[in-house]
Amino acid sequence: MMGCSLKRFFRLAGLGLLLFFAFSGAVQALDYHSIGVERAILYDAPSVQAKRLFVVGKYYPVEIIVNLDQWAKVRDSAGALAWIEKKHLSDARMVIVIAARADIRQSANLNAPLVFQAERDVALELIEYGSAGWLKVRHRDGQIGFVLASQVWGA
Repeated sequence: MMGCSLKRFFRLAGLGLLLFFAFSGAVQALDYHSIGVERAILYDAPSVQAKRLFVVGKYYPVEIIVNLDQWAKVRDSAGALAWIEKKHLSDARMVIVIAARADIRQSANLNAPLVFQAERDVALELIEYGSAGWLKVRHRDGQIGFVLASQVWGA
């Protein structure tokens, strides 16, 4: 009888730890920023002497993975990891189209009239989170509408 209670205790304790770690990871907010300069170099290490990997343009969204004093390790929409000088980052919330073509509509509804379409790799300003998987966005030309979150990355 005591053996059953002990096994039950360890099962419940294990389940509790599993739930704790699962939810603690889910609570962490993703830290998105965008490139704030016309062109920024991404490196393979936190140093300007490191190997240059990519050049990205203004408004390109990145997710901060590691923060150091003057450097940040970032992930892009393709999942690539690289280092960037933090002085090149902006707090502006941008998303990038990952679908071949994203439909931006007047309201958060698939039947709403189309405002415009954005091609893959076009950056859009994230204005607010809409309802049920929609994001309110603004094109740099000023057009505003709603896009399905699944058609963009960075939110």
